[in-house]
Amino acid sequence: MRKTVCLVGRPNTGKSSLFNRLINEKKAIISDIPGVTRDRLYGIVNYKDYSFSLIDTGGIDLEKEVFNDNIKMQAEIAIDEADVIVFVVDGKEELTQNDYAVRDMLLKTDKKVILAINKIDDKVHEDYIYNFYELGFEHMYMVSAEHNRGIDKLLDEITNGFEKYTTPEKDEVCKFCIIGRPNVGKSSLVNAILGEERQIVSDIAGTTRDSNDTKFTYEKNDYIVIDTAGMRKKGKIYENLEKYSIIRSLKAIERADVCVLVIDASEGIIEHDKHILSYALENNKAIVVVVNKWDLIENKDEEMKKWKIKLENELQFVPYAEKLFLSAKTKARIHTLMPAIIKAYESYTKEVKTSVLNDVIREAVALHEPPSYKQRRLKIYFVSQTATCPPKFTFNVNSEKLIHFSYYRYLENKIRENIDLDGTPIILNFKNKGDDAYGED
Repeated sequence: MRKTVCLVGRPNTGKSSLFNRLINEKKAIISDIPGVTRDRLYGIVNYKDYSFSLIDTGGIDLEKEVFNDNIKMQAEIAIDEADVIVFVVDGKEELTQNDYAVRDMLLKTDKKVILAINKIDDKVHEDYIYNFYELGFEHMYMVSAEHNRGIDKLLDEITNGFEKYTTPEKDEVCKFCIIGRPNVGKSSLVNAILGEERQIVSDIAGTTRDSNDTKFTYEKNDYIVIDTAGMRKKGKIYENLEKYSIIRSLKAIERADVCVLVIDASEGIIEHDKHILSYALENNKAIVVVVNKWDLIENKDEEMKKWKIKLENELQFVPYAEKLFLSAKTKARIHTLMPAIIKAYESYTKEVKTSVLNDVIREAVALHEPPSYKQRRLKIYFVSQTATCPPKFTFNVNSEKLIHFSYYRYLENKIRENIDLDGTPIILNFKNKGDDAYGED
């Protein structure tokens, strides 16, 4: 399981720049999804043999000698979840009342705190470091997020004591987690799934701090549902801070095979729904979308038509995910959920015969050959499946640089048209090789 690191500090110290530098802002297709990559909260950092989760927080500010309540809540939750805290200060400015306020908050924790003195862009600014000794932290590093100075040393200190990251072994039992904003009915949905008609085999203590795994049987097969609605602390901090609800779901998403995104039918789709969905996508998980509280909707047939159009437009980046309309409260249409989860899991773990895969790609190339670029054309020599969970297909080609985004999408669509992979993302990987191609220039 990945460790968790959070960035804290007052406004304008360069936390967001440092966040983007550390996660090496992904250039994957998901970065083109409107609304889900702005104002990033969470990312994965891969460094040497280590991998950890990184949480960004809003700038902590003082207002009339008192913390801004909302920002304080954000910081408290992030600090509570973190294994290591990086306290970011502005190396070009004098310490402020806000810096001391953050310091006082961090000194009350028993967590490892690393002081990152940011904006040390050149050696001229290195003398500024002496101003920060009075904060009293053992680990201090001069960095420049903008110019990539000192980042490796900071990462060495962050990962000091971490175990090398290895991909968790695949469990034969399908694990799925229920994710979504607060008050969309996640707990009710779990309760509906674990109704009296199902035999609960056991309650398993979750390997995360805030979720519970429950093993149950459905049609003679075992499944594990990860309930992310559980909270470490009671009270308004955890109940009301909508944006930071995702923190409690991150490790559950990482452990799950299938993520069930729950949307409130009475409120519609909002940006935070997309944010939460983006984390499941970044972890390459199979997806089912549930529009819950359908019992509150009048003119259900007419509204369902409108909702299907809305889902198609708003969630166009997951066209393969099944969309369900149900009520956890009344259990109306609840019978559609487990079959959709099972279908997504089957796709997620599917192994495709090499001969079938190559026939599909050969036909796709014959129907629409790759576009040429600078008098060169992509040649596909051979395709094979090189991983599952999710399915990964590796294309041996003459030059991976010749694959255009539009042709990537075309090949993905052709694979999906011919092979049933509903519910799961798929990964197309291109590597250089040379031999007989499916087609010539």
